Amino acid sequence: MKLDATIACDPATGAQLAAELEADGYDGVWTAETQHDAFLPLAAAAVSTSRVTLGTAIATAFTRSPMVTAMAAWDLQRASRGRFVLGLGTQVRAHNVRRFSVPWEAPAPRLRELVEALRHIWGAFQGEHPLRFRGQFYRHDLMTPFFDPGPIDYPPPPIYLAAVTPTMYRLAGEVADGIHVHVFHTVRYLREVALPALGERRSELTLASGVFVVLGGDADAVRMQIAFYGSTPTYRPVFEVHGWDGLQEKLHGLMGRGDFAGMAAAIDDDVLAEFAVLADSWDDAARQVHERYDGLLDRVGVYGLRSAVGDEAKEIAAAFGRSVP
Repeated sequence: MKLDATIACDPATGAQLAAELEADGYDGVWTAETQHDAFLPLAAAAVSTSRVTLGTAIATAFTRSPMVTAMAAWDLQRASRGRFVLGLGTQVRAHNVRRFSVPWEAPAPRLRELVEALRHIWGAFQGEHPLRFRGQFYRHDLMTPFFDPGPIDYPPPPIYLAAVTPTMYRLAGEVADGIHVHVFHTVRYLREVALPALGERRSELTLASGVFVVLGGDADAVRMQIAFYGSTPTYRPVFEVHGWDGLQEKLHGLMGRGDFAGMAAAIDDDVLAEFAVLADSWDDAARQVHERYDGLLDRVGVYGLRSAVGDEAKEIAAAFGRSVP
């Protein structure tokens, strides 16, 4: 099980953060499309590191054309000397339509075609075939030498897809190289819903996820984060597998009224224990993570460890290193 960290920063500090995390012993450094572009910090990190996996977790899938995404990923794969992973996620309707001002239609079929388009474009860059892709959503059939970035000495970047619902797990099982498992998950949901949905290719896929950790009993922030995700209707199936019918609707109503204290209070101790590792120390947390996710996840990161360097980051890496069987 590999240990990852997520950096949330501007490109100017991406190089330093990634280099420090690599020195601390982390196996991967990921960026998310939140306050900053997902790709730019990795460009800096690609030239300041030599070992760690670098990837997006996630970049929004539909807010760029496949050609734009393909070229950014190609450059990062070249710059990192084959260490880049392209992680994509659909985001939800509201953010696509109201924040990014892009259409929201048939997300699963469109994401499937996007993956097909990316691989076709990369094959054209590599000189394997002419650029001739026509699908329902995307068309790419014009590439002159002036705009062709040309081949690289590394394989095309692996593509990981973000998944929460069974539909997205099925799609990822059919077309992806890996899955970014949403931090809003439980072991039971993974065993009973997510992994069976992956189908026969499970052994070929890398599963990566952040993990909620409550250290020393201070659970307020984690309760709130679980409640925030749980208020989204798309994530209802995770509650339902535990028989927590009505919890998503309750959280959604509290969110609508701005009752954030009520949202956190709705995540009782039983719900918290399913979503989070409750530990007394980082050594205890690392041991529990290995025990809980053995055979389920291939890469893990402590959720909330964003741009974290210094003593805590080193302590976490050391604890996970000691916990390796």
